[in-house]
Amino acid sequence: MKRVLFSMVLLFAASFTFAQEKNVKEAKSIANGVNPDFAKAEELINQALTNPETKDNAETWDVAGLIQRKRSEKEMENAYLRKPYDTLQVYNSALNMCKFYFKCDELAQIPNEKGKIKNKYRKPNSATILAERGNLINGGIQFFNLASQKEGDAANEDNKKALDFFATYIDIAINPMFEKENLLQTDTVLPQIAYYASLAAAKMEDYPSILKYAPYAQDDKEVGKYAMEFISTALKAEGDTVKWIASLKEGIQKYPEHSFFFGHLIDYYSNNNKYDEAMQFADDMLAKDSNNTFYLYVKGYLYHNMKEYDKAIEFYKKTIEVDSNYAEAYSNLGLIYCLQAQDFSEKATTDINDSKYKEDQATLRTFYEKAKPYYEKARELKPDQKDLWLNGLYRVYYNLQMGPEFEEIEKLM
Repeated sequence: MKRVLFSMVLLFAASFTFAQEKNVKEAKSIANGVNPDFAKAEELINQALTNPETKDNAETWDVAGLIQRKRSEKEMENAYLRKPYDTLQVYNSALNMCKFYFKCDELAQIPNEKGKIKNKYRKPNSATILAERGNLINGGIQFFNLASQKEGDAANEDNKKALDFFATYIDIAINPMFEKENLLQTDTVLPQIAYYASLAAAKMEDYPSILKYAPYAQDDKEVGKYAMEFISTALKAEGDTVKWIASLKEGIQKYPEHSFFFGHLIDYYSNNNKYDEAMQFADDMLAKDSNNTFYLYVKGYLYHNMKEYDKAIEFYKKTIEVDSNYAEAYSNLGLIYCLQAQDFSEKATTDINDSKYKEDQATLRTFYEKAKPYYEKARELKPDQKDLWLNGLYRVYYNLQMGPEFEEIEKLM
């Protein structure tokens, strides 16, 4: 009896396996037909893709890719014949096809029982994928633009789709199927796509994806500095301070003209009271470019935070000597003179009968008179950036008893 039952189980398993293999063959036949029912073909192949008996067969995934290729070809045929066609279907089919062919190739590369690899799929499938790469770019752009018109979860959903397209484009370049193509060196578009993949990921705060794809863009002349910004931001967000600092230093070396890296590194040193290291770094950068306004400004900023006001004034003034439109330097000069006024007022006599009272008040007034033109210049240069001058001018006009000017500023507060 047990023997009979065992035979029945074997028979049932064999028939079930045969049914799934039949699904694969039928799905392939439908896709290759004159008027293919793609919904039926996909229904059949999806069963085989998840069934334990067929999901590990390269042929199953090859047929899944074939169906997507045929779907795309049908839409393009409709477009050629000026019939209605679905552009998004073309893009989505290209994406799905690539993923199916990737899996097919992975399974086909597994050695057989004799230890040999017989991958009959790689050559035709790799050629097909290469021909469809343009649709991966187009699909990514489509969803990226859709995301820019939305907010919240809706935007994230489209950014996720955009990332999927851009990421798959890059994945092609690093897939063993295309080793001979050397796409990382020959594909001049790839760094741009890697940048947009990183940008879509950044919008979702998907830091692992940024760290995976941004490095492929970091050497590009146009977008490399921004890709490295994404990398630094992701490392900081993930709490890897050592790698974050290293990425800032690398960014400074590679893109010294881009202030993001230097500024954030100096902020890190300042916020952690590592002024000696910060100053040394600023000196090193100025040794390479003595007239770089940002480096001059940063050195003034460091002295400013160290409360070495005279040296801060020296470097802020050097900054505006090189660039007379550097509004932040003007603003900070005004601030320093106000801080000096504050420090002096704490020592000055408040007794109007004291012989030094008039002298102290005159000295105090001098500080505000020095601050006044710098704040006014900052306002002239950046009238919309009120944080650079509004509070400063309020304080200056009040202490200089400039009634009309003070009233005008007070209304803006």
